[in-house]
Amino acid sequence: MVATLLHEIPLQGGDVTDGVVRVGDTVRRPASTSTPAVHALLRHLEAVGFEGAPRVLGMDGLGREILTFVPGISGLRVESVADGALAGIAALLREYHDATVGFPLTSGGWGGGSNDDRAPEVIGHCDLTPENVIFSRGGRPRAMIDFDLARPTTRLFDIVTTLRHWAPIADPVDRHPLLRNLDVGARLRLFCDAYGVSPRDRRRLLELARARFHRSYTIMRTRATAGGAWARIWADGAGERIRRATAWLDVHEDELYAHLV
Repeated sequence: MVATLLHEIPLQGGDVTDGVVRVGDTVRRPASTSTPAVHALLRHLEAVGFEGAPRVLGMDGLGREILTFVPGISGLRVESVADGALAGIAALLREYHDATVGFPLTSGGWGGGSNDDRAPEVIGHCDLTPENVIFSRGGRPRAMIDFDLARPTTRLFDIVTTLRHWAPIADPVDRHPLLRNLDVGARLRLFCDAYGVSPRDRRRLLELARARFHRSYTIMRTRATAGGAWARIWADGAGERIRRATAWLDVHEDELYAHLV
C-alpha cells in the first residue's frame, strides 16, 4: 500500500471531485453513482473513433475508476484564449456531440443539473471549463476530461455552458485577467461559426444563458446544503458570481445579440 501511494500524484484543477490522482499513464478517480453511465459513454466514444476523451481501463483495488492519462496542458494561458483555440474548442465540442449520436439518451444514472427545456439531443459534457480541456503545447485543443456532470441535454445547452467559461459570459470583475478585456460578442460569434450553430439557436442562445444562470444558482445553493465540495464552491462566492453574470448579461444583451444574428 505504501509503495503504491508513493507513486500517486494528486491532480489539481477540478472543483467538485476530490481525490483524483495520476498513477503512471493512468488516472484514478473516486467512483460515484454516475460512474457506470460515464464509462458506458466513454466506451461508446472509443467505439465510434472519437479521439478527444480518455479511455476506460476498469476499476482498481480501492474501488476507483481507472482512465488513461491524456498528456497536455489545461487551464487559461495566452495560447488557450486565442481565437484559434476558441474555434478549436467549438470544433471539438461539435465532434463530441456528433459522436454521442446513437448513444441511448434514456439510460439512467447521470448526474443531475440544470437543462434546456427541450427534449435531449445528445449527451452533453456540461462542464467544459478551462481545467477540463487538454491542449497540445502548440495551443490546439485535443481532448476533454472529467465527464462527471455529463448527461442527456441539447446541443445548445452544452454550448451555452461552454461559452459561460470561454467567451466568457461573466462580469469583468470575475473574469480571469487573460479574458477580462476580450470582445465577448465577437467570441460568441466566432464559437458559433466554428461549431455551426443554426440561426434559430443563435437567437435563443442568450435567453438560454439567462435561464441557465437562474437554474444554476438554485441548484448550487441546494447542493451546498449537503456540504462537501459544493459547499466550498458556494462559500467561495459562486452564488454572487452567478448573480453578477446575470446582471452583466442584462446590460449587454443587445450588443451581444447583434453579434450573434
